[in-house]
Amino acid sequence: MRQRNRGRATLAATAAMCAVAALPGQAYAAGEPAAYTFDPAAKTVRGAEVSTDASALKPGSVYRSSIKPGEKLYYRLELDAATNAYVSAVVVPKAGGKVAYGDGIKVSVRDSTDLQCSSEDARFQAAEFPHPIAAYAYRITDKDSNTCQDAGTYNVLIERESKATSTPDAWDLELRYESEPKLKKGGTAPTEAPEDWPSASPTPPTQAKKEERPGGTSYYDATSLETGTWRDGIEPGQTLFYRVPVDWGQQIFATVDLGNSVGGSDEYVGNALALSLDNPAHGHVDDASSLSYSGKPASVSLDPLPPVAYENRFTFSAGESAMRFAGWYYLSVSLSPEVAKAYGNKAIPMTLKVQVENAAQASPYGGSPGIFGVTQDDKDMARSGQSAPQADKSTTMKMVGAAGIGAGAVLVLGLGAWTLLARRRTAAAAGGPAGGVGGQQPYGGPPQAW
Repeated sequence: MRQRNRGRATLAATAAMCAVAALPGQAYAAGEPAAYTFDPAAKTVRGAEVSTDASALKPGSVYRSSIKPGEKLYYRLELDAATNAYVSAVVVPKAGGKVAYGDGIKVSVRDSTDLQCSSEDARFQAAEFPHPIAAYAYRITDKDSNTCQDAGTYNVLIERESKATSTPDAWDLELRYESEPKLKKGGTAPTEAPEDWPSASPTPPTQAKKEERPGGTSYYDATSLETGTWRDGIEPGQTLFYRVPVDWGQQIFATVDLGNSVGGSDEYVGNALALSLDNPAHGHVDDASSLSYSGKPASVSLDPLPPVAYENRFTFSAGESAMRFAGWYYLSVSLSPEVAKAYGNKAIPMTLKVQVENAAQASPYGGSPGIFGVTQDDKDMARSGQSAPQADKSTTMKMVGAAGIGAGAVLVLGLGAWTLLARRRTAAAAGGPAGGVGGQQPYGGPPQAW
């Protein structure tokens, strides 16, 4: 039994250390802006040009795919008659290429007769430079609707549009499929969007000392933030990702302040910085007005959005509708590569002011909310600034420590027992008492390995 326990402890330590070694790193050359870090759990899936050839997506899963200019690609869902399903697509163009105003994709969910359940666009607008953009589409169950309510096969259709002047390379896609938890039993689902909500921006948070919080390179490794003022630097051509836990009944506000250039240049760069907000299902919520830069301090903020509420989904405003569930909300900040022509490749100092207002309210869901909720662990990560991979690594290191202590304790006990047996054997050979009956060894043969 002790041999088996020691083996298990050793295997646990080995497995934990292997898990640490397997954690993904940043894949970019020194001195260059970080590339987009795809979720390492993503499975590769090929979109089909014919719907009957489409690959099935599974709820709670992440996928990698790609799409060429003008392509229309299908992916398949198998849905019951009671579950709300969300599929998002993150567009990741290659760095160094060209995109034009209006380039982008349309994501839609359609039933077996090709009737559209919902759709959303992800498009490059005033910020006409390659950077990640996201959109989602969904099938929502609604007793008052006659469309997209039956169980069966549904299709996700992703369509790409690109101007002739744009780089014709394929765009990478990161796809996610999430199912929304069901409401509490006996609960009555709200059917109307709130008419009144606080629409004035609060006084931005102030801190005597701004803390450094380097942004992540994607949704996967986005840096966690809570209410506060956070410092970072952003390089031309770079997109930085942050995430903020926003619970039911809470509002999020965000402002980016870009520092001045020290070089003395005052060249004007139009649409230099883009600030965007996406919800926990990676559905697009809102963009701030594109910020121009002329080497002087500049600032841009998101417009006020309603508090998170289930009933927001019933409004006609796309941005307000996207504030429909609690969880991690994602902020992305992109700086145009054109800035480098006037101000060089060095990172420009940036301050991100984040404010979450109101006390949290109860979740409308029955059972676990999954990604559509805020846990104490989420709040702890936001307080410490950990990304999801960093939190996983911290947990893994604790496993390594626990397994190592367990294996070490077993080893020490085994060595102690071996020493005791060796002494008894020596005493017996010399004719002295060895603790056995009649001066014999208590075990037949040499001491066994523990």
